[in-house]
Amino acid sequence: MISNTQLFTIGNFDFRLHHLLIIGILVLSFSISFLIRTQSLHYGFELNEFDPFFNFRATEFLVNHGLAEYFTWHDDMSWHPNGRDISATSQVMLHITAAATYQIFGGNSSLYDFTIMFPVIFGSLTVVVIFALVRVMGGTTAGLFAALLYSVSVPIILRGTIGWFKSEPLGLFYGLLGLYFFLSGIKSENKKVALSKIIGGGIVLGFGLASWGGIQYFIIPIGIFILALPFIKKDHGFLIWSIPVFVTSLLLTTIMFERPGIGFVAGLGGLSLIVPTGFLVACIFIQKISKIENQIRNGLVFLFGIIIIGSLLIIVNQESNFLPMPSFRYLNAINPFLTTTIPLVDSVAEHATTTISESFFFHSILMIFSGLGIWLILGKKSPLNISIIKDDMIAFALIIGLAGIYVSSAFVRLELFASISIIILASIGLSILTREILSGKTIVNKKINFTENKFNMQTLSKVFCFVGIGVLLLIPLIYPVNGTWVNVLDLPPTILNGGTTFPIATNDWKESLEWIKTNTPKDSVVAAWWDYGYWITTLSERTTLADNATIDSTRIENIAKTFLSSPEEAWQMLQEMDADYVLVFVSGQRLTIDNEDQALYVLEGGGDESKKQWFMRIAGVDASKYLYSDGISGTDYFWNDTLLGKMFPFTTLVYVNLQTNEQSATYHPGFTPIYVKDIKYPSDSNGPLRLVHTSPSFNIEKGQPMIGVFVYEVNHNYVPSLSVPVENQGP
Repeated sequence: MISNTQLFTIGNFDFRLHHLLIIGILVLSFSISFLIRTQSLHYGFELNEFDPFFNFRATEFLVNHGLAEYFTWHDDMSWHPNGRDISATSQVMLHITAAATYQIFGGNSSLYDFTIMFPVIFGSLTVVVIFALVRVMGGTTAGLFAALLYSVSVPIILRGTIGWFKSEPLGLFYGLLGLYFFLSGIKSENKKVALSKIIGGGIVLGFGLASWGGIQYFIIPIGIFILALPFIKKDHGFLIWSIPVFVTSLLLTTIMFERPGIGFVAGLGGLSLIVPTGFLVACIFIQKISKIENQIRNGLVFLFGIIIIGSLLIIVNQESNFLPMPSFRYLNAINPFLTTTIPLVDSVAEHATTTISESFFFHSILMIFSGLGIWLILGKKSPLNISIIKDDMIAFALIIGLAGIYVSSAFVRLELFASISIIILASIGLSILTREILSGKTIVNKKINFTENKFNMQTLSKVFCFVGIGVLLLIPLIYPVNGTWVNVLDLPPTILNGGTTFPIATNDWKESLEWIKTNTPKDSVVAAWWDYGYWITTLSERTTLADNATIDSTRIENIAKTFLSSPEEAWQMLQEMDADYVLVFVSGQRLTIDNEDQALYVLEGGGDESKKQWFMRIAGVDASKYLYSDGISGTDYFWNDTLLGKMFPFTTLVYVNLQTNEQSATYHPGFTPIYVKDIKYPSDSNGPLRLVHTSPSFNIEKGQPMIGVFVYEVNHNYVPSLSVPVENQGP
C-alpha cells in the first residue's frame, strides 16, 4: 500500500507516506483557520471587543513588573474608589501565558501587536490538538476530519478572530489538550506513560480553568465518564489509581489560582469530580466482592443511589447554601430552563438564548453527519466500528457529544461547545463512512466480480460517494453568497465601529480616547456606561467608575439611575461618585435628502441610544415613562427631563412612517423619529455639564453612519435649583 511506503528513518521512527499526508492536512487546517481568523485585517490592526483591552493592560503590567507584583496588584484605576484585585478577578493563566510567550517569541514586536495575533495563533494551533483528541477516540482519519471541520467552525472562530485577546482561544487550547492527555493516558498500555499523561492532563486542564471559566463545561462529560468507567473498562486495577491521580492533579492545580480556586474545588465543580471518583473506587470494590452475575446489577444500584442522594443534596442546598455555588450563567449551562430576573445579566448579548435558525446556521450540514456518527457508532452491523473505537472511547464520544449539545442550548456563547461536540461526532461518523465506502461493503455487493465493467462501477460508486460528501461539506462555505461561514466572520474590530450594526471602520473612538488622555488631568474620573470602561482605562489611562468585569452590579445600577435622573439630581449623584467627566456614545445615520439645509438623522445603530431600554431595566424604573409603545423611541420626558436625553446632542424634529412617507408631529405606532442636531450643554454652558469633545463623525456627510462619541465635563461649580418642600408651599 502507498500509505505504508517508507520515506526515511529518524532514530527508531520510520517516516512513511501517510505521515506526510497527515502533516499536510494539519498544515492545511492551520492555514485555513489562520486565514479566516485574520480576514478582518483590512479594517485595521486592532484589539477586538472590550475585554481584550483589559487583558492587554494586565499582561503589560505582568511583563513590566513580574509575577510577584502582579499577584498583589490592586488596580485603583477601575471601580473608583474601591479599585479591583486583579489576580482574584481575572483569567490569570491568560495573562501568564501571553507574557511568557511574548518574552520568548515576541522579538521586536510590541506587546500590543503580539496580543492582537495571540488568539489567531493559539486558535489555529488548536486544530492540531483537536486532531490528537479525536484520533484517540476514533482513529487518524477521524482526527483529520476534526481538524478540517474545526478550522471552519463559525462559533469557535467567532470567539477567536484576530484581536480577540479574550479567554476562549487559550481556554479551548488548554482544555482540549488536557482532555487529550487524560484520554490518551486512559487508553495507554504503558503504565509509566499513562501516569505522566494523566498527571499532565490534570495540570493542563487546570490551566484551562484558570484561563477561561467556560472550561468548567468539560467537568460535566469527565464526571459522567468516570461514573461509566467501572462498567465499560475491564482493567479495574488501573482505574482505581489513575482516576484519583488525575482528579487530584486537576484540583491541586486549580487551587494554585485565586480564580476559580478553592471555591471551585469545594463547590459544585469539585464535587462533580470528587463524587464520581469516590463512586468509581467504591463500585470497583463492590464488584470485586460480588458474584460475577451480580456485579453489573450491584454497581448500577449503587450508581442510582448516588444520583438520588446527589439530587437531594442539590435541592437542599438551594435553601441552605452549604455548598459554594457557581454564578448564574454556569448554573444556566447545567440547567438551560433556568431564567434570570437580573437585567444586567440579560443585557449581555452573548447571554441570549440560541434560536433554531442560529443553531442551524452555526452547524448546518454537520448536524446530519453528527447524527450519522451516533448511528454508526452504535450500529452493530459494521465490523469496522469494533476495530476503530474501543468501548470506553465510544462512551466518551457519545457523552461529550450529547453534553455539548445540551449545554449549548442555554445561550449563544456556549454554541462553541455544541460545535466541539458536533465536530467530534461528525468526524467519527465520516471516518467510519469513508472506511465502509472504501471497503465496498455498503456501496456494492460484497461478492465483487473483477471484470472490467464491474470494477469500474465499483470505483465510480466510490467516487460519487466521496464527491457527494465533499459537496455537502462545502455548501456552508460557499452558500448563501453573502452569508457563508467565511464572510460572516469578516467583521470590523469593535473599537473601530463601536460595536454598532454598521460594518465600517472609523477613528471616532480612538480619537476620542486619545483626546481624553491628552486633554484631561491625570487624576480625572470618567463616568460612562460599563461597556466602555476597559477602553477608557487602557487607552485614555483614566480612572473609571465601572468596567466590563461587572464586579459591582450596584455601581452599574447607580450609573443607570444617574443617566435617567433629572439633570440636577444626576449632577448631585455624579458629585457623590467623584466623576469629573461623562462620556456617552450615540450611533445613527445621516439621511440623504436633496435640498435639505438642515442635517437629519435616524438614531438606532447600537450606541447608548439603543441601550437606553437596558439602562431603564437595570435602574428599575418604569420604562413607559421614558419610552413610547415601540420600546425604543424616547418620550418628551426622556429627551427634556433626563440627563441622558440632555447629553444626546439631538432633538426630535418629526415622526415618519418610512413605508408610507406619512409625517406627524407626535408619535404614532409604526413611525420612526427623525432628529436634528441640538447641543443642550455647549462648552460655555453654566449648566451641570459642558460638552468639551465631539468625535469626527458628528459632522459626517449625507448618507453616512455616525459613530458619535461625546465627552462632557462635569461643572463642579454648578448650583442646582432647589425645589421648595411641599410643606412650605402656599395654598
